[in-house]
Formats: sequence, C-alpha cells, structure tokens
Amino acid sequence: MRYLITGGAGFIGSNTVDELVRRRHTVVVLDDLSSGKLENLSAVQGKVELLRHSVTDLERLREACRGVDYVLHLAAMTSVPRSVMKPVETNDVNVDGTLNVLVAARDAKVKRVVFAGSSAVYGETPVLPKHEEMAPAPISPYGVSKLAAEIYGQVFHRCYGLEFVSLRYFNVFGPRQDPGSPYSGVLSLFNAAVLDGTQPNVFGDGEQSRDFTYVGNVVQANLLACEAKRAAGLAINIGTGSRHTLNQTLAFLEKITGRAAKAKYAPPREGDIRDSQADISRAKDVLGYNPRIGFEEGLKHTWDWFCKSQSVAN
Repeated sequence: MRYLITGGAGFIGSNTVDELVRRRHTVVVLDDLSSGKLENLSAVQGKVELLRHSVTDLERLREACRGVDYVLHLAAMTSVPRSVMKPVETNDVNVDGTLNVLVAARDAKVKRVVFAGSSAVYGETPVLPKHEEMAPAPISPYGVSKLAAEIYGQVFHRCYGLEFVSLRYFNVFGPRQDPGSPYSGVLSLFNAAVLDGTQPNVFGDGEQSRDFTYVGNVVQANLLACEAKRAAGLAINIGTGSRHTLNQTLAFLEKITGRAAKAKYAPPREGDIRDSQADISRAKDVLGYNPRIGFEEGLKHTWDWFCKSQSVAN
C-alpha cells in the first residue's frame, strides 16, 4: 500500500512513518519542516519520499496524493497557547490546510483519510471520561480549528464518499516530542527540565489531570484506523482511559530517574482545561485498539530517549 503522511517529519508523524516502513509499505512524507525535523526521519532515509511542502499549498497536495491509498493527515499547528496568540494562522493551517487535504484526496480517489483530531474539542465540560457523543465545547482557537476540520472531513464523507476517520488524541507523549519550544507538550518539557537539573514549570496547582497517551499506542491506532471497516465517518477517542495529575507525573519521574523533579508553579494558562480523560470504548470496539504501553512504561521509554539524545548531541 502507498501512504501519504502529512506532518511526517514531526513527533507523531515520524513514529508512524517508522512503523509503516517496518511493515514494508510505500511512504510519502509531506512536511514543510516548520516544526518537523529531518533528523526524525534519519532511520528511514532513502526508504521514503520526502516532499518539503505545506498543506496550505493545494497544488502540491494534489501531486502528493497521486496513486496514494491512504492519507494520514497529521500536519497541524498543535499548540493551544500559540493558537490563542495566533488564531488566524492556526485556522490557515488546521482548517484551510485540512480542506486542501480533503479536496486533493477526493480528486485522487484516495481510499481513506485518517485525521489527527484532538480531545480539545470537548473543552471544559465536567463529565469524565469524555465520550464521542458529548456535545463539543472547545475553549481555544486550537480546539475550534480541530472541530471545524473534523466536521469538514465528515461532510466530505457524506457528500463525496471520501472515507474519513477522526482520531481524537489525548495528550500524546514520547520520543521525538520536541522540548525546545514553550509550546511543547508538557511531558517533553518535564523530561528536559529534569535532565538539565532545573525546576519543571507547572501552570496552575499541578492537580490538573490528563490522559497521557504514549506515542506507540497512537501509532497503533493510526494504522488500525486506515482499514477498520466500521470506522469511516466516525470520531474516535484515542487515549488510555485513565488519567494522572501533573504532580503525580513529576513523582513518577523522580522514581524513574532518581533525580529531583520539584515543580515551579505559575498561574494557569488561558485556554488550558482542568481535567481530561478518554472513554476508549469506541476505539476498542471499532478499531480493535488496545493501548499496549502504560503510562509509567511510556515515561521510562521517553526518559531513556531524552538521555540518549543528549549524549548524542554532546
């Protein structure tokens, strides 16, 4: 099979590319390298086709989709705080870019588009765990952009017969998540701080909780969603079904690393939700998804990767 991975040089994208190559599929990566990194594809160099373009360029997407069986659309501006600062840019990439992907995939007669959705669409609703039948109520431009893109995909499924699946990721973490930006995922920032011997920053009291999901589980879900017969047209939560507070997470890191991980607390950030947890019943039923790597094991893998990356850099 031939797969197009938008954002394939990024965190989740490159991990997905690795697995597709391991399974001996043909892989095309489209990434403008605005946040993705060539080094993330070093293990598959010469085994994939790399197109350095943005999803905002429809004509380049049309070229990329030729002969493709499945599109995994992972390219996005992924930061909630950045979306609060730059809502127009977020919309350009996440909504208009997704519309371009859908048009190009439709015209190329792609079998299915799997979209990197987000738990941010649920917003601050108090019900836990979050399930797919809940009314969306995003509280950030990022959440709005992911919901709008998801609706576009579902409409293309209904209007044009383009199979579309939205996977609503819950706080993905793991190797290759870049800690070099203030907009990075919290666990990458925690690992980097502990490795550097500095205090991890926590926005709020640290009792906010997340369904932290190891990237290997997300890769599994991505590939299952390409071919699961009953998935077309659905939004599907991808998490673990459990949650941990940031304070608990820092305690786990201390246990794993043998180093201090005492937080430096700051005021909460605008657009951040308090608690998040996935109901993954639909993922289990429709996809056959079962998160194989638990939170502590995933933290250990992530810490090992951070240590290895630092030793290589030095």
